[in-house]
Amino acid sequence: MAELATNVRYIKGIGEQRSRVLARLGINTLRDLVSYFPRDYEDRRVMRSIAAASVGETVCIRGMVATSPQLSRVRKGLELVKFRIVDETGAIDVTYFNQKYVKDQLRLGETYIFYGKLGGFPSRKTLSNPIFEREDASGNVTGRIVPIYRLTAGISQKILMNAISQGLAACGDNFPDHLPSGIREEYELAQARFSYENIHFPRDFGALELARRRLIFEELFVLSCALGVLKGRRSGKNGIRFSETDMEEFYSSLPFTPMGAQRRAVADAVRDMCSGKPMNRLIQGDVGSGKTLVAAACIWFAWKNGYQSAFMAPTEILADQHFKTLCEFLEPFGLRVGKLTGSMSAKNKRETRDALALGILDLVVGTHALLSDNIEFNQLGLVITDEQHRFGVEQRSSLSAKGENPHVLVMSATPIPRTLALIIYGDLDVSIIDEMPPGRQKVDTYVVGEEIRPRIEKFIRRLVSEGRQVFIVCPMIEENEELPQDLKSAREWAAHLQKRVYPDLKIACIHGKMKPKDKDALMAAFVAGEYHILVSTTVIEVGIDVPNAALMIVENAERFGLSQLHQLRGRVGRSVYKSYCILFSNSTDDEARARLNVMCKTNDGFKIAEEDLRLRGPGDFFGSRQHGLPEMRIADLCTDINILQTAQDAAHQLLKEDPQLQHPQNAPLLARIRELFEIRGEIFN
Repeated sequence: MAELATNVRYIKGIGEQRSRVLARLGINTLRDLVSYFPRDYEDRRVMRSIAAASVGETVCIRGMVATSPQLSRVRKGLELVKFRIVDETGAIDVTYFNQKYVKDQLRLGETYIFYGKLGGFPSRKTLSNPIFEREDASGNVTGRIVPIYRLTAGISQKILMNAISQGLAACGDNFPDHLPSGIREEYELAQARFSYENIHFPRDFGALELARRRLIFEELFVLSCALGVLKGRRSGKNGIRFSETDMEEFYSSLPFTPMGAQRRAVADAVRDMCSGKPMNRLIQGDVGSGKTLVAAACIWFAWKNGYQSAFMAPTEILADQHFKTLCEFLEPFGLRVGKLTGSMSAKNKRETRDALALGILDLVVGTHALLSDNIEFNQLGLVITDEQHRFGVEQRSSLSAKGENPHVLVMSATPIPRTLALIIYGDLDVSIIDEMPPGRQKVDTYVVGEEIRPRIEKFIRRLVSEGRQVFIVCPMIEENEELPQDLKSAREWAAHLQKRVYPDLKIACIHGKMKPKDKDALMAAFVAGEYHILVSTTVIEVGIDVPNAALMIVENAERFGLSQLHQLRGRVGRSVYKSYCILFSNSTDDEARARLNVMCKTNDGFKIAEEDLRLRGPGDFFGSRQHGLPEMRIADLCTDINILQTAQDAAHQLLKEDPQLQHPQNAPLLARIRELFEIRGEIFN
């Protein structure tokens, strides 16, 4: 009986070479192997006679090899093995492409079970590349419900099935049940061993459903407990107790009247900061909803209480932008604002560090540079991070550790559906800004094909002649032979536009492979109006403010998620100029077209996010997993929302009785949480 932490290379039938290939799938240990759940299942229990099987049907057929398999080489790179199978009702012509080994595996006169989709015509049926096994050894890949896994080069379904089967056998009874027995009984959940065996090799669909429900519940329950423990530890700490201050003094200084939603968000944060517990609040609002004003009000409130604030942005250009905006809001009150980014000179960095340590600065705005070990604060009371999903929990914690339990405010312009927010932000309190400032432009959005390009090119000229600027976003940095040829790459497309279409205009190209210093300099030049058109990858997706830009064009728009497209669209319509978003797509896929049309129907980021989650699932919601939570192996937040609610209720009840999971019966659950969150260092120790 092997331990779950055992490296897979020591599992029977796997070995050194195969373990290296499995590692590409994230399978390194026995636990990884048995937790590598199928993405789908095929019901291969349906058996038909040849006469009864219909063309287009996927079935199992018991057939005898009636002609010797013949190998023929049609051309270089194409070999065929052909033969005929029969039963008492008819015959089928079978062809294997580039699988010459089949010729030696199938013997004339012997009976096999073949599984595949019938082709040809009712009068002459065919099978191409069917799965098969001998009749007297059937039951492994035919005649049963068969799991289908995500693969990588060098691993077939059969190899992975066998490896997982060996892994389950190696576990023996070593399936620790992380669920407390009371929870399992109350919610009528299957045993761990039954669940793992039947999620991979279900005896029937009833057993599969029992296994899925148990494993989904466990995954969501463990995560909910982990986030609950985090929240409990935070609420158990003593934080800086701020004294209430009349916020009207701040609001009356503004050249506009704050919206009700902004005032409510500030009131939530002020209440937290006066509670005596460390605030840990998310301000979530759509693109351009005015979150920076909320941040400024909280910084002002911290200053009135005698404390410093730190504001961390994911890029230098965003840090510069926030620095400028916050200076406008706060310097009239006498707040001293500094900046700290990687590209600053050593002398300027040193001066900022010294001013922070001495308490000369009331606010510092910066990038990851704020996390450096040599950054010290005199009296840090408030930490703010922008675009929360781009910072993991560890980075938030690193900045907070520079003070004595400072208050934490995180902001996101990425609208997140409630179902996903329950998981992503389970350790945060949430305020939502659900209004838009007066005068914010609605961006008219159109999905078009290549036949419209000449009209769009004329439209770009007209806008530029009126003094406006244009964004053009491509899905790639440079051409790639392995990807479809119609995909636009930023470098080549920028060169094409400059040479063939707009030789008289100034066109710049920006992408993620550029040095941050060069990227920021080019972006600053575009903001200053030195270029008419900026061709880029999605590096301009978040936060950059170019009030003069009135047109966003996205090439190969079907390659982007809806939430990403919404973020890109948010780069225009930020001033008085009428703005537009053009989504180029030649996709003939009905689902892709329907998805893009959602962008034409609404400018509401939350509605778009719900649709994005429904269509794509949570795995790729942010484009990459940057939010620091463990990967979901089986739960689907689109379809499993009821189980999520049940698991959260169960977690809430358990943590009410044992807030830090100290009771002996909860030890396996706490151990599992520590395992899952090991990337967070000491966070659960």
